[in-house]
Amino acid sequence: MPDHDSPSPPPTSGGVPQPARKRRARWLPSLVWLIPIVAAVVGVSLLINTLASRGPEINVTFRSADGLTPGKTAVRYKDVDIGLVKSVRLASDRSHVIASIELTKDAESFAVKDTRFWVVRPRFAISGVSGLETLLSGAYIGVDAGKSRESTRNFIGLEVPPVVTADASGRQFVLRAQDLGSLDIGSPVYYRRVQVGQVVAYQLDPNGRDISLRVFVNKPYDKLVNGDTRFWHASGVDLKLDANGLKLSTQSLVTVLLGGVAFQAPDNSTATQPASENTQFLLASDQSEAMKEPEELAPALAVLNFDQSVRGLSPGAPVDFRGVIVGQVRSIGIEYQRDKKAFRMPVVVEFYPSRMGFRERDVSDEAKKRSIVQGLVKRGMRAQLRTGNLLTGQLYVALDFFPKAPPPKDLDLNATMPELPTTPGTFDELQAKLGDIVNKIDKVPFDQIGQDLRTSVVSMNKMLDNADKLVTQLHGDVAPQVLAALQDARRTLNAANGTLASDAPLQQDTRRMMQELTRTAVSLRALTDYLERHPEALLRGKTEKE
Repeated sequence: MPDHDSPSPPPTSGGVPQPARKRRARWLPSLVWLIPIVAAVVGVSLLINTLASRGPEINVTFRSADGLTPGKTAVRYKDVDIGLVKSVRLASDRSHVIASIELTKDAESFAVKDTRFWVVRPRFAISGVSGLETLLSGAYIGVDAGKSRESTRNFIGLEVPPVVTADASGRQFVLRAQDLGSLDIGSPVYYRRVQVGQVVAYQLDPNGRDISLRVFVNKPYDKLVNGDTRFWHASGVDLKLDANGLKLSTQSLVTVLLGGVAFQAPDNSTATQPASENTQFLLASDQSEAMKEPEELAPALAVLNFDQSVRGLSPGAPVDFRGVIVGQVRSIGIEYQRDKKAFRMPVVVEFYPSRMGFRERDVSDEAKKRSIVQGLVKRGMRAQLRTGNLLTGQLYVALDFFPKAPPPKDLDLNATMPELPTTPGTFDELQAKLGDIVNKIDKVPFDQIGQDLRTSVVSMNKMLDNADKLVTQLHGDVAPQVLAALQDARRTLNAANGTLASDAPLQQDTRRMMQELTRTAVSLRALTDYLERHPEALLRGKTEKE
C-alpha cells in the first residue's frame, strides 16, 4: 500500500516504477532486559561492598592444625568475630602448619607486630580449667591486640593462652632465682597473703645457673613494689629441719598445689617511690632469708681443717659464735696429706665481719686484719663441730675461746683463703674417752677373775658345810648345859623376887629404918633452924626462957 506522505517515485524507463524509500523508526529496548541489568548492578555493588569491607590477610604459624577448620574457625576478640580462617597448609619442613586468616576491615589495626594469636580449646592445667565453652561451639582463635605501630602479616601463634593480656592494668617485674621450685605460669603472687598478681613467664638464663621469672602485679597493688621490696618463694608448706631445729610455715591452700611468690618491704623501709616496670629483684628461698638485713661489709672466706668425721655437716649450716650466727658453710671437701699419710676434711666457711662487730677500718687494711685474727687465735679462738639437732644429727660450726688449747702448727694466715685452727668436738672427745675406757676394760682378765671366783665359791661351800656340822654338834652337846644354866638363873630370880616382896622381913626392916632416918632428918632441920636464929647457943647453951 503506498505511503501518501512520501513523494511518488519517478517512473523509470520502460514504464517500471521505482520503489519508495521510507525512514527507519527508532528502536526501544524490551522489558525482558531489565532483570539481568538489575542483577548485574546488585552484583557489582555487593562486590564493591565486599572488597571495601575486606581486611588484610595474615599468616599465623601453629605447631598443629588441631581445632582449625578452613572456612569455619573464627577469629574472635572479646567474643566479637574479626576474621575467619581461609586455609591451613603444612610448612615445607613439616615442622608446623600455617593458617591463612582474613581479617575484617575494622580489624586492620590487629595486623601489628606485637599482636598475639592462640587456639582456644578446652585446657586443664594447675592454674585452672579454661575453654569449656568450645565443647559445643568448637575451637576458635583468640587474639590479644598489640600496641605496636609496625605492621606485619606473619605471626607465630602461642601454644597456651597468655596469662596477662595487653589491656590488663598493672606492671611486670623480673625476678632472678637459682631454682624454679614449684612455680609455674599462672602461679599466684601474694602481698600479705592477698593475691595481687601472677607469674606470667620464666626462662633459663644463658649461663645455665639462674632462672628469670616475670611476674605481673595488678593495679593498684603495683605501687606497693618499691626499691626495698623483697620477694620470696611462698610454697604451700615450708618444712625445714636443720641444725637450728624444726620450722614449719604455711601459706594459703592454693599454694599447696600451685606454689606462689610473696613480696613485702621491711618494716623499717624508707623507700616511697614505686619501682619502674621490668625492675629486677632477687627471689629468696623463704621469708626469713628475704628479710635478712644486707651485710655492710663483704663476706670473708676461710678454711677449717678437721681431722674428724663431718657427717651431719652440710653446705648452708650456720657458723655460730656464742649463739650468734656470724657465717655459714660454703663447701666440704677431703684432702690427702702425703707427709702424714692421713686424710683431713677442709671446710670452707663464709664469715660476715659486720655481725662480729668489725667495721670498715678493721678489715680494709690486710695487715691490721691479720693482726686481729692472730690475736684471737693466740687467745684460744678455735672452730669446733657441735651437734645442733640430736634427732637428725645435724652439725654446725661453733667459734669459741679455748684457753687450754695447744698452739696451732703450720697455720698460714697470709694465704688467699686463710686457715683457722680447729679443736675436736665434745662428742668426739667423749667417743675417744669411751674408746679408752673400752680398751682398758678389754685388758681386764675376766677369765682369770672368773676362775678365782669359782675357787672361792667352792671354798665357801666347804666352810658352810663345816658350819652346819658345828651347829649340829652345839645343838647336841652344849644345849643341855645351857638349859641347866637357865634353870639356875630362874631360881635365883625367884629368890630375889621373894626378898623384894612387900611382906618380906627385909622390906619391913628397911621401912622402919627409913622412918627413923626421916625423924632424924626432921630433928636436924629443927636444930639447924634454931642455930640460925640463935647462934650464941653454941657458947651459952639454950636458956630456960627459950
